[in-house]
Amino acid sequence: MNMLTRYLGREIYFSIALVFAALIMLFAFLDLIHELNVMGQGQYHLGYVLLFVVLTVPGHVYELFPVAVLVGTIFALVQMAASSELTVYRVSGASLWQMIGALFKIALPLVMLSFVCSEFVAPPSERMAQKLRLKAQNAQVSLKEFRSGVWVKDDRSFVNVKNVMPDTSLLNIDIYRFDETYHLQAITHAKRANFIEQGRWQLEEVMETRFAKQGASIDTVPSQEWRSSLNPSILSVLLVVPEQMSAYDLYQYTSHLKDNRQKSTRYEIAMWNKLVYPFALMVMMLLALPFASYHRRAGGIGAMIFMGIVLGLVFHFVGRLFASLGALNEWQPFVSATAMTALFLSLGMLMLWWTERR
Repeated sequence: MNMLTRYLGREIYFSIALVFAALIMLFAFLDLIHELNVMGQGQYHLGYVLLFVVLTVPGHVYELFPVAVLVGTIFALVQMAASSELTVYRVSGASLWQMIGALFKIALPLVMLSFVCSEFVAPPSERMAQKLRLKAQNAQVSLKEFRSGVWVKDDRSFVNVKNVMPDTSLLNIDIYRFDETYHLQAITHAKRANFIEQGRWQLEEVMETRFAKQGASIDTVPSQEWRSSLNPSILSVLLVVPEQMSAYDLYQYTSHLKDNRQKSTRYEIAMWNKLVYPFALMVMMLLALPFASYHRRAGGIGAMIFMGIVLGLVFHFVGRLFASLGALNEWQPFVSATAMTALFLSLGMLMLWWTERR
């Protein structure tokens, strides 16, 4: 059985690598075409465009993992079935459960690789890509949650941030301070805020308006310290979409939102997706196993590969659609994140039962 596992693993890994190479080249080419439309803005020349495309590759690797695993495994199994290799293994005494166990052993390194990519490679690489493009274009991130910018609740204060620079310094911020009964006490406007250390920011070009029973008073100072629980790691979510953040950063940000009684459904769904996504690779291999019953009279190898591609794309895009619907309708985050994986697991089990029954 160990010989079967090693042989299967070699064939499957090789097929997955080929599929990955094709998919990554395709998506990188599409990214290149998209970036050529904005090339020339500021100092964003061809060298920066190519570097940006390279930095976005780890994100595509993580996103395309299930598709590549499904198509690659189907390709390897169908090839082996066409040459009757799998038939020989089954006749030699390899049971269905032994085949499933072998595939799960093969999938385990891929699960670990996917987790490492999602947590430690793709998020910083994506953040570097966004910062590189912003700096090269001499641009800043415009926050569009509202026309007035992004609003963040910080204890008894409400913070309005108009712009975030690539170094996560803040431009044009307004801080509305309230007392325990939520009566407005002061409004602080600053042209810029730079992070000093945990809990401390340095405000520049500050104008503060205080409200008291006697009336309002205005003070202007060149700089002022601002104590806040906000930090660059929280604000960095404004540079990278939730689906491209690490599970740890998502956990931190959802905790911050919950502490301030704000909606966190989208970020919770993204967090659960990050945790469940690597294990979807095992489901993809299980789904590929029924294709091992392929016979030449059942159709060409190309048809089987096409079916695998269709299933992989359905998993990728419908899963995203389901997550978006869950965020819009505030469905239970865990259910929204795991629904497609559970559906494909059920489909794989049903297909296995059907092929064994035949």
